[in-house]
Amino acid sequence: MVQADLPRTVVLGLGNLIRSDDAVGLFALRQLEREPKLPANVVLVEGGTKGLELLPYICDAVRLLVLDAVDIGAVPGTVCRAAGQDLRTLPGNGMVHELALSDMLNALRMMGREPAETVLLGVQPSTIDLGTVLSTPVQQALPTLVEAALIELSRWSTSHECLTGGVQEEMEEDMAILSPEG
Repeated sequence: MVQADLPRTVVLGLGNLIRSDDAVGLFALRQLEREPKLPANVVLVEGGTKGLELLPYICDAVRLLVLDAVDIGAVPGTVCRAAGQDLRTLPGNGMVHELALSDMLNALRMMGREPAETVLLGVQPSTIDLGTVLSTPVQQALPTLVEAALIELSRWSTSHECLTGGVQEEMEEDMAILSPEG
């Protein structure tokens, strides 16, 4: 498959830069911008806290990778992966923003523009208080988050499967958690 023929993949970094650990998705996106291993067909979108305003930037994606702080009640710094049906049932309070990722995905579904494959890679925040630096556990988890994103993108870029607009069956568990303790 020629690089130009690869389906459009969007990496969406979410978060608020003045809410401490909430910014982890944006910090990860900035590291990916400098990453030489980033596949050529990947579009990076700094989504901040824009919510439904992001739909025009992601509605043409065949694959969508979201990076964000996710409150799953785990140890701060825990990296998690959610895909498939798990994304449709994420509670709004799982994300630390007012508008949940599931709301954006539902809007795409209603528009008939849902990506064939969507994955959320998140980090359990320690604090979302006002601040411009990540907490120690989240800062330590940042390289794991970036590496997980590169692995996901690499898997997608080397995939020769035909995507026809339906949700692709996951090759891995729908929810995987990497704890900082082990």
